[in-house]
Order: sequence, then structure tokens, then C-alpha cells
Amino acid sequence: MMRVLIVDDHSLVRAGIALLIGGQEDMEPVGQAGTAAEAIKLAGELSPDIILLDVTMPGGGGLESLPALAAAAPAASVLMLSMHEDPNYVRAALGAGASGYVLKDAAYEELVDAIRKVAAGQAYVAPALGAKLAVHAERESDDELSEREREVLSLLARGYTNQEIASRLFVSVRTVESHRAHILVKLRLSTRADLVSYALETGLLRPEPEV
Repeated sequence: MMRVLIVDDHSLVRAGIALLIGGQEDMEPVGQAGTAAEAIKLAGELSPDIILLDVTMPGGGGLESLPALAAAAPAASVLMLSMHEDPNYVRAALGAGASGYVLKDAAYEELVDAIRKVAAGQAYVAPALGAKLAVHAERESDDELSEREREVLSLLARGYTNQEIASRLFVSVRTVESHRAHILVKLRLSTRADLVSYALETGLLRPEPEV
């Protein structure tokens, strides 16, 4: 029996996936989490076989939490759930230790198949992304950060929270979370510590202008 931990910030999504998994003879949902912090805590307590992990979530996304999840539940395989079809996200997820990547608009049958393959030790990437990954492998995409992404990175490296950055830049918290995810993917980084190191190396941690 495959024990599955479901991690997504939308309760309806979690409930739907739990219902689907609970209807399978060879798997069961053992827990649900709405944030990365909750996921890490439950992963350590429940020792799941599979962690279904949303790529972007409030308070820190799935990509950033992968190292901590691996430490909390080293035997678990991680299958990323995402709305993003950008090959950069797939590469970042697999590079950070995920075993698979499935799109949120996938058919139920595909999700169940992906869980079984990852549980069996196979890598899984949504078929819809196959062609995009093939093209992407032949040519690197433009990884240059936008000016706004550089602003967000600079503030993140200084220790500001997503809420504080949103307030300073007059944007929504969700927008900041999206910028943060794009930055990690473009730079092929995983944690805030990585962002700080990058900002130091590239001179982004300059004295702040007077507000």
C-alpha cells in the first residue's frame, strides 16, 4: 500500500486528490498540508512513500522545500504538481531531487499512473511536456532576470518576507511568490540561502536607497 502525503495550498484540490487516491486499491492518503512548513512537519511524522507537492505555495514553494522534505522523509519520493508548463520548472524540480512532474490539469488516470511509476523508482514527466523538454535541451532559454525580479531578489536576500516585499513594491503577495518561483527556476537555485549567496556574488546586496 502506497502512503501518500498531499501538499497544496488549495483545500479543494487536496480533497479531490485525496478522494481519488482513497479509491485506489494500492494507495491511501495519509495526510494533507497547505504549506511547506506543514508538509515538512507531517513528512517527518507520517513517513509517507510519496509526497505530492505543489510547486508554488504561500510562505515558500515546493521547490524551496525539497531539501527539507528529503531530510524529514528520506525514503519518500516526491511528485511535483504544477500549473507551470515551462521546461525550466521541470528541470529545476528534477534537479532539486523530485522524482516526477505532473500538470494539475492532467486526467485522474495520469496522476494515478504517475504516482505508481514514481513509487516504483521511475522518473515521470507529464507527456504534454515531452516535446517542450526536447526543444529546451537543444537550446538554453533566456535566463536573464527582469528588473522587477532583481528587485524582489535583492529584498529577499535582505531577509524581507513576501508580505513585506509586496507592501514595498505595491503588488500582491501572490505576485511576489510568483516572482520568487521564477527567480529560483531561472537561477537553478533551491533555497533562500542560495539566493543570498547569489545576491552577494553579483553585487545585488547594495545599500538600500532612502525611502
